[in-house]
Amino acid sequence: MILCSCNVLSDRDIRERLGPNPSRRSVKALFRQLGWEPKCGRCMRNILTVIDQQQAASATDCSGGGSCDSCHADELAA
Repeated sequence: MILCSCNVLSDRDIRERLGPNPSRRSVKALFRQLGWEPKCGRCMRNILTVIDQQQAASATDCSGGGSCDSCHADELAA
């Protein structure tokens, strides 16, 4: 589904860019990573929802064994 008409950005594009273990990032950071700029801004809320859904899916996939980024986020932040 197209979430950003200005840049023709789909939910699939966002999920692929975030990968299997996404870290929390802003919509603006995601646009920078893609090399695009938000224009009208109407897509921001929907893109943020996809980011949150991808993170939630990643968290439920975690076995809690310490092998994912979420399990050692403090270590990665240092």
